[in-house]
Amino acid sequence: MMTMSISVLGLGMMGRPMAHRLLEAGCDVRGWNRSTLSPDLTEGIPLCATVQEAARADVCLMMLLDSTAVDAVFEQMEPYLEAGQVVMDMSSSDPTHSTIHAQRLVAKGIGWIDAPVSGGPEGAAAGTLAIMAGGSTADFANVKPVLDILGGNVVHVGQAGMGHVVKVINQVIVGLTIEAVAEALTLAEKSGVDPRLVQQALKGGFADSKILQLHGTRMIKRRYEPGGKATIQLKDLRLGRALAETAAIRLPHVESLITFYEKLIAQKDGELDHSAIHKLLWT
Repeated sequence: MMTMSISVLGLGMMGRPMAHRLLEAGCDVRGWNRSTLSPDLTEGIPLCATVQEAARADVCLMMLLDSTAVDAVFEQMEPYLEAGQVVMDMSSSDPTHSTIHAQRLVAKGIGWIDAPVSGGPEGAAAGTLAIMAGGSTADFANVKPVLDILGGNVVHVGQAGMGHVVKVINQVIVGLTIEAVAEALTLAEKSGVDPRLVQQALKGGFADSKILQLHGTRMIKRRYEPGGKATIQLKDLRLGRALAETAAIRLPHVESLITFYEKLIAQKDGELDHSAIHKLLWT
């Protein structure tokens, strides 16, 4: 059983299954959320009443909506942090914010790891997330046992902020692949081919992917209950565009995809799964 205590700050669609996964592994876990959640959603998770209480853990794990939310919670939590603790941002955040937070904490003897994830709520529940971690070698080694419970593939990708850089890259691949699958399945339907047979025929080949099988099924069924929301995908693509601008390169397909997601959100579909970009093709 792990002896270090863990606070999970952010009990949304990802934070809840992550907290449960850690509890099932025998960890000392407490949860905290910015807004009040119904008891049925947090059942089984010991809760902290305040940020101050949550900040007393050995590892303060943030799984929040975006950089704005992370910054707000970080500001509330920072006065209560002490040397020897580690703050870990597992949200999809702006890499430049991670670098700033890390610098502030290192000066106080507090560790920082940015360790965003890929794999969705299903991967969080199963402990099979892909985790890309940025931070010092010592801080990474300290939290690696926690990450190993949550992830099936945990990689230290560099200094603070690099985890979030790799997550932006991940989201560029995810977004563009969703668009490719949406276009391909729409082409199949309009050409008179059952898209379910397309999934079956391509399975195991170069065109196969989790997105074709999982998100493709959402598209075929016209059921877009969110795993990852369209609004979040747009936020991450905009981070990708900003990262490209910093690197002095242009990503034309990312730019066009941003326009697609902006259109989807403008028609009030932002809370749907990011696979709902398919709607723009068949409606």
